[in-house]
Amino acid sequence: MHGAIETVGLRKVYPAPKVPGRRGPKPAQPSPGVLALDGLDLRVEPGEFFGLLGPNGAGKTTTIGILTTRVRATAGEARVDGVEVSARPVEVRRRIGVVPQRPNPDRALNVLDNLLFHAAYFGIARSTAEPRARGLMERLGFADKALAKTDALSGGQQQRLMIARALIHEPRVLFLDEPTVGLDPAARLELWAILRELHAQGRTIVMTTHYMEEADQLADRIAIVDRGRLLALDTPAGLRATAPGGTLIELSLDGDAETVAAAAQALDGVDRVEARGAVLRAFTPRGGDLIPALIAAAEAHGRAVKDISLARPSLETLFISLTGRKLDA
Repeated sequence: MHGAIETVGLRKVYPAPKVPGRRGPKPAQPSPGVLALDGLDLRVEPGEFFGLLGPNGAGKTTTIGILTTRVRATAGEARVDGVEVSARPVEVRRRIGVVPQRPNPDRALNVLDNLLFHAAYFGIARSTAEPRARGLMERLGFADKALAKTDALSGGQQQRLMIARALIHEPRVLFLDEPTVGLDPAARLELWAILRELHAQGRTIVMTTHYMEEADQLADRIAIVDRGRLLALDTPAGLRATAPGGTLIELSLDGDAETVAAAAQALDGVDRVEARGAVLRAFTPRGGDLIPALIAAAEAHGRAVKDISLARPSLETLFISLTGRKLDA
C-alpha cells in the first residue's frame, strides 16, 4: 500500500542571490546556489498526523512547497497519495488542501464568497458548494461571519477560513505550513482543537512547525529536520526517549567556551560537554547541583558567566544535541 506522502532523495537548490550593482565579467566558477533540501526521505501513512519540526531555514516550507506543486525539486522523487508530483501536478492539487503560513484570502470578497470561489476552481457546483461551505463555517466556529469582509476577521478566524478553504473540495491530504505563527495563545489552543477533530475524522495531516509543544501535542510522528536534512524521526515519546539523559545546563560566557570545555568535562557527574562559540552546554544526571562547579571551572579559565539556563530531557534537548543550536536560533 502506498503512503499518503513519500519522498525519496528529495533535493532542492535555489539559485544564488544576485549581488546588486555588481559589474564586470562573470566569475569563472558559477555560485553553487543555496541548498534547501539535501536528500530528504520521508513516508507519511494514510490517516497520520505528521509533524515537520525545525527552525526557520530548515527546509520545512520548501518540502511543503514541493509536495503541493508550488516548488519544483532539483532532484529526487515526491508522491502524494501515490501520484508523482512533478509528472501529474493537476491531479495532486485535486487530492490536497493547503493552509499557508499566513492567511491569503481574497480581500475583495466576503467570507462565504471566498469559499465558493475556491470550490468553483475545483469544478464544484454552487448547489453543492454553498451547503458544504456553510457546514464548514459552522463546524469551525465562524458561521456568523459568512457575509463579513475578511479584513473584519481576527487572526484566528482568518486561519479558520484558510482551513475551511483547504477542505472545501474534500482533499485526501491536508498540509499546514506553520499554521499558528502570529496567533495569540488562546487562538492557538482553539486551532489545536480543530486540528485534533480533523485528525479524529481520519484525515492525513502534514504540519510544519518550529514550536516544540505544538509538535509534541498534535503529531503521531515527528520528523526533526535542519539544513535540509532529516535528523530524527519517531513518535514524540520515542524521540524524547532518545534525548540525552539528565539535565542540560547551558552557560553563556563572556568569551570562547572552548577554553572551559575540558575542565567542565572532567567534573564528576558530567556526561557530555559541548562548546559552541560563547555557549557551554553540559549534560548531567545531577540537575542544577552541578552549576556552582561549572561556574568555578569557567572562572578558573578566565571566563565570566553571563547567563544560565536548565532544561530537562525533552524534544528541545534532543534537538540541541542533534544540531548544536536551539530551535529558534
